[in-house]
Amino acid sequence: MSGNDGSSWKVSLPCTRAEAEAIDTVEVAIDAVLMTTEQVRDDRDAWQLDAYFDAEPGRDDIAALRALVPSAHAAPEILERIDDADWVTLSQAGLEPIREGRFVVHTSAHPLTAPPGGRAFLIDAGQAFGTGHHATTSGCLAMLDGMADRAFTNVIDVGTGTGLLAFAARHLWRGARIVATDIDPRAIGVTRENAELNRVGDIALMVADGALDGAITAAAPYDLIIANVLAGPLIAMAPELAAIAAPRAVIVLAGLLETQRAELVDAYAACGCTLAAMDRRGEWTILKLDAGARRHVPDGPPDQQGRDGWALDS
Repeated sequence: MSGNDGSSWKVSLPCTRAEAEAIDTVEVAIDAVLMTTEQVRDDRDAWQLDAYFDAEPGRDDIAALRALVPSAHAAPEILERIDDADWVTLSQAGLEPIREGRFVVHTSAHPLTAPPGGRAFLIDAGQAFGTGHHATTSGCLAMLDGMADRAFTNVIDVGTGTGLLAFAARHLWRGARIVATDIDPRAIGVTRENAELNRVGDIALMVADGALDGAITAAAPYDLIIANVLAGPLIAMAPELAAIAAPRAVIVLAGLLETQRAELVDAYAACGCTLAAMDRRGEWTILKLDAGARRHVPDGPPDQQGRDGWALDS
């Protein structure tokens, strides 16, 4: 990532922790690598957004960044030109390795070896939601790690992002069928690249909107369903995820704030799912649900017929 003159550009704005976490959970239409870091320990209002561009950003770029951090409306942006050789290190400076049970997630700037019997994944910054450095993703890793002694045979990761949770599932359940889906074709491309980089094979990848794609329902029921997206889509997908769940399946949900937990639990309870466990991390909560004993597969939209499905072989 570099401009025509061999340099890159960095724009910095102050933000709050809530704004930083929100940025990490949405698709941002800005052609830049976005990083957020805590500036003062345990101060929710002292965070910073850094955006790395491969050319000098214009007014529209700055305006788009400001829209992400309304608290910075009166603060001037800090614009600096950086050498091409330095930008990757700078952009990942705040991303220390994440350790969750047997799993380690690290960037190129902070390599780390996994513990004995564990697995390290290299997931670099700038690849949208799911890098492992957000509380919801790391919480999902911990939830999966805690179920390592269970036997799952058919696993689906809905909204896979960078593929990290699907990779963790592959490590834990070697003989299981693993499916990773995302509504964004770019995310599936990133997942494929990350799988190759981390030498993870035998995962079926698919572009799909929701869980009623024909190729998804054809392979149902799933005994483990992972969905790390946002509260709104999770609530909307409650009937879909319950429909593809095997009797007594486990459903792991993340991407929701603690204030949204009750609404999600109610939505899934209406579909026969019960809350089995939860992991609260700051403002974010990860839910573990048990599916009901019976499943009913509703008819999916006629145009949802496994489009763009393909497999990543080992």
